[in-house]
Amino acid sequence: MILTGPQIASAVERGDIVIRPFRKRQITPNSYDFRLGDRCCVYTNRVLDPAKNNPTRRFQIPSDGILLKPNRLYLFNTEESMGSTHYVPIIRGRSSTGRLGLFIDITADLIDLGFANQLTLQLHC
Repeated sequence: MILTGPQIASAVERGDIVIRPFRKRQITPNSYDFRLGDRCCVYTNRVLDPAKNNPTRRFQIPSDGILLKPNRLYLFNTEESMGSTHYVPIIRGRSSTGRLGLFIDITADLIDLGFANQLTLQLHC
């Protein structure tokens, strides 16, 4: 079952869904528009090996933003901590962002039941 925006707001008020900070203006007809946080991580090697520990570089996002380079994977945190013990959250990128060629959350769009924290988003441009 996908909740409507008003159902999401009610579930947050009841404590069935955690969204911190919660802003009612970010409710949409059937979702909540979360925001990117201020931390980013990029792999320093171009070739990634899942059998090895791949080195990364972490940095804070400056207030004027960053320019994403093509064919790079960026790991961003969400500003909000989100989760639920009653519902399995699904995260998806907005279609308007996808039309710009930015893939958001390439894998793992289902959040584990009971998890409530900032999420890590995989962005690929």
